[in-house]
Amino acid sequence: MIRKGSGKIRINKKPLELIEPRYRRMRIQEALTIAGDIAKSADIDVSVTGGGIWGQVDASRTAIANALVGWSKDKKLKSMYLSYDRSLLIADARRTEPHKPSRSTAGPRRTKQQSKR
Repeated sequence: MIRKGSGKIRINKKPLELIEPRYRRMRIQEALTIAGDIAKSADIDVSVTGGGIWGQVDASRTAIANALVGWSKDKKLKSMYLSYDRSLLIADARRTEPHKPSRSTAGPRRTKQQSKR
C-alpha cells in the first residue's frame, strides 16, 4: 500500500532500516534510490509471504517499484527502472518443475555378492 508521507518503508510491518543482513536491505533500497525525491514523499507498506528469503526480497523491490510508478504516473521513472534492471518492474515467472509421477524409484538395489568358497 502506498500513500503520501515522509518516505517510511515497512516490509511485513518491519521498518526497512531493521532488515538484516545488510545486502537484503540494500537490494530493496535500489528501487528507492533510483526514484529519489518521489520515494521520499510516499510511505509504503509491503506484505509478502512464501517463496523464501530472497524471493521475498525480490518481490518486495518489485512491489515498491511498481507502486512508485503507479502512484507518481512518471514515465521517466518507469524508463529509468527498465534501463537499470527490468526485474524491478516485471516479476520473474520461472518456477521449479514439479516431480514427474513414477520417476521416484532409483531402480533395483544392488545386493551383496556372495563370495565363492
